[in-house]
Amino acid sequence: MASSRKTRQARSRALIAVGSALLAGLSISHASASQPMLTGSLTSQPIGHYEFCRANPIECNIRMRDPGPEHMSGVLWKQIVAVNVGVNAAIKPMNDLDIYGTDEVWAYPDGTGDCEDYALEKRRDLMRQGLSLSNLLLTVVRKPDGEGHAVLTVRTDKGDFVLDNLTNSVRQWDQTGYRFLKRQATNHTGRWVTIRDSQPAAPLVGSVK
Repeated sequence: MASSRKTRQARSRALIAVGSALLAGLSISHASASQPMLTGSLTSQPIGHYEFCRANPIECNIRMRDPGPEHMSGVLWKQIVAVNVGVNAAIKPMNDLDIYGTDEVWAYPDGTGDCEDYALEKRRDLMRQGLSLSNLLLTVVRKPDGEGHAVLTVRTDKGDFVLDNLTNSVRQWDQTGYRFLKRQATNHTGRWVTIRDSQPAAPLVGSVK
């Protein structure tokens, strides 16, 4: 309980000290329209997400009606930037092996976490602020150095924006330099779909059928 309180306090300080300073220089003009990702067929679920779903079955059995992308506005832009900055500042980066003694653990962070944990927390924060889960999509990518990575994609009518623990900048997906492989489906929180134009590659994170 004390640890959770410290996490909330750290996030609050981050939003005030870091988020406010960043937001002061941002506007909706930074969010010019771009083409959305094109998704394909159902694909394997990352093993870490599969285990997360076993531990949190209610979260992964939600079937949604897809209302379409969020309308990008000045308010929404500030929301997603604030969450990205706030969570990045509040969570100390640490790999699963150091935290849990094993790899591929996806969990809500309690002060520490790796890329998937940051993405889960940002998704939860934005859901609590009223965004549809159909527009808050966990996404697996390949970084330019070939390493696997996870981010949160926010679907909007100005394109798909990426919230990333490696940067405080909220960027459109096609401006990240990443290769996008798969993401959650827009109509079911436990299903994943391919991202088109990705070439076959070795798994970046463990997957299950």
